[in-house]
Amino acid sequence: MCQYSAIDGRATDWHLVHWGQLLISGAGLLTIEATAVSPEGRITPGCLGLYDDPCEEALAQTLARARALAPPMPVAMQLAHAGRKGSSQRPWEGGKLLPPELGGWLPVAPSALPHAAGEPPPAALHPDELARIRDAFVGSARRAERAGIDAIEVHMAHGYLLHEFLSPLANHRSDRYGGSFEARLRFPLEVFDAVRAAWPESRPLGVRLSCTDWVDGGWTLAESVELAGLLVARGCDYIDASSGGVSPLQKIPLAPGYQVGFAREIRRATGAVTMAVGLITGAEQAEAILAAGDADLIAMGRAFLWDPRWPWHAAAALGATVLPPPQYTRSAPRDAAALFRGPKAGQR
Repeated sequence: MCQYSAIDGRATDWHLVHWGQLLISGAGLLTIEATAVSPEGRITPGCLGLYDDPCEEALAQTLARARALAPPMPVAMQLAHAGRKGSSQRPWEGGKLLPPELGGWLPVAPSALPHAAGEPPPAALHPDELARIRDAFVGSARRAERAGIDAIEVHMAHGYLLHEFLSPLANHRSDRYGGSFEARLRFPLEVFDAVRAAWPESRPLGVRLSCTDWVDGGWTLAESVELAGLLVARGCDYIDASSGGVSPLQKIPLAPGYQVGFAREIRRATGAVTMAVGLITGAEQAEAILAAGDADLIAMGRAFLWDPRWPWHAAAALGATVLPPPQYTRSAPRDAAALFRGPKAGQR
């Protein structure tokens, strides 16, 4: 979940507190928010970045401090470029495009098509600029490795740049990067291949996909299945199956677990390891998804912001255990005390 709380792309004390509480949650993996690979790739001026030495230093130091105070947990990071959704206000400030005179910048995109009616169009990317953006993803991946990140996701979802190339709603190019299905895939696959070559084979590399645009004439689940198969063949370790974000015309039928079917279909058709996400809030609900073979992993965002101790409560409900900080081992109710692994703190 984006926190919009960085300064010039650099992690702050907010991230120290935010990551610290999630690292003691008992989850299997903490994924840091969508992190920009270039300054213009940020969604807002407050977005986290990993595109220069000060960003790398701030992230590495902040994450190390948070990890030093928590039980061991692997940490992943989403690498992203916001495309035409860049240069926006923070959500609590309205979320609209921010003009340069108010601290914004000119967003870039596959085509000069605004995200929403009434917005000024972004700048269409010249073919020569695509190599720069591809190399920015690679540079950020290398910085993530040095900062101690255990896994990364290439963000191809939610209407950001790589999703914009995939979707015919945002990509009206007439060169080799637009038009046919294969052409619209070309740049996202070039980015993935470059990151895969730079990222250690021993560390997982996933991709977040918007599996449908929820708009007629947009990107579809069938296309996502085909892309997922290509990604797996190229060394993608898992698919994080989300949806939407490329158009305000989307009509999303929100319901508990409404995106699980995407993870299930990609897993069935391609054999990919999949991650299900979206309105999964209950322990029994999450367990049922895994038990049915609909997905291999469960991702939660808002549910963890609401309840950073979600895994503790899930462990109590499902008869599992978690490893808390020793300072908190006295906190479990008597009927749930067995869920804590490790030495129990006494009372004085």
